Amino acid sequence: MTLALEDAPFLDVANPAFSLRSEPVRKARDASWYAKTPYGLAVLRHKEMGELLTHKSLIQGSHNWPALNGVPSGYFADWWNSSILVTEGDDHWRLRRLVNPAFSPKVVKTMMPEFERIATDLTDAFIDKGRCDFMAEFADPYAARVLCLILGLPETEAAFILRTSATMGLALGVNYKAEIDAIEAATKELGDYMNAVLAERQANPGDDILSAMVQATADGDRLSDAELKNLALMLAFAGVDTTRNQLGLGMSMFMDHPAQWDALAADPSLDMAAATEVMRMRPTITWVTREAIEDFDYGGITVAKGTVLHLYSESAGTDPAAMEDASFDITAKRARNYGFGGGIHHCLGNIVARNDMAVAYRLLSQRLKTPVADGPATWLADSGNTGPVTLPIAFDLR
Repeated sequence: MTLALEDAPFLDVANPAFSLRSEPVRKARDASWYAKTPYGLAVLRHKEMGELLTHKSLIQGSHNWPALNGVPSGYFADWWNSSILVTEGDDHWRLRRLVNPAFSPKVVKTMMPEFERIATDLTDAFIDKGRCDFMAEFADPYAARVLCLILGLPETEAAFILRTSATMGLALGVNYKAEIDAIEAATKELGDYMNAVLAERQANPGDDILSAMVQATADGDRLSDAELKNLALMLAFAGVDTTRNQLGLGMSMFMDHPAQWDALAADPSLDMAAATEVMRMRPTITWVTREAIEDFDYGGITVAKGTVLHLYSESAGTDPAAMEDASFDITAKRARNYGFGGGIHHCLGNIVARNDMAVAYRLLSQRLKTPVADGPATWLADSGNTGPVTLPIAFDLR
């Protein structure tokens, strides 16, 4: 069934109190493959999300996000609007061709023992207490220390990277404009720091990902200074903010589904499946954005040029038409989920993210029985980029 544009459901996703996992979204998905929102159209079903991620009449639409929030310029907006996320066509393919070797599975595999070391070190610090704030004592420092590792930074810089990247991450939520002063300051501070690190890598390259990018060539082509600076800031920002949020969301899912935590403890080889299933059910990136570059007909409606579409990752990932029993189950075989996007804009660092999350879930499940809430958690808005701010847990030891 396809509803006419004027009859489509409306979802007030710009309201910070609105949840993309709420009953209105479920009812809208039952009624139609799309809904109207203050930002444009929302795509709610798995089939349509998969098709529209690679539709020839759509480009990556995230460049609109600052302007949609009333912040068309500034440190964050100017950087965002020239990033690899919003670059299209041959320019985008060129950047990916130059950068992809730095994120190869072979490179990531060599880092796995260090991921395990960091996870073990952090767990050792709180395990005897039988409780912790999972975000402050594990997810946040783990994401930041892993980022320092892959960029070749001292782990002593982790707190700085965490603070600035987390503040920048507020720009990807629906409270962007209200947090603008802090976001701008953090963007400049982290950008200046990464520029200094790049200058040092250009003079004295090592064996880290930044050094690989500095030295990357393809058919005589190299990344320009401006491209390196933009990419370095993207790595420092996205490499921490999305991982820490996703780890917190994952822990919340396992707390609600203790049998799944026990399944992972019994079979550690399910670690990658666990990371993937968490992203299907509770993705921190709650929507992927596209923009129409021409009028086109799709799914019984005409999508006008300039229309912004937000493709809802969780709604598509839990669509019963694609997932049948869509309950949280790390042992189930699933249709593809789109937590890392798709098409030419598929997340560049997805291999690193999948592996560092898998390591964290695996090692924690080996040492802790299923955690339970140890007080109220606090949360970012459940739209845009989401996750716990605090997540107090208590646990027994295995």
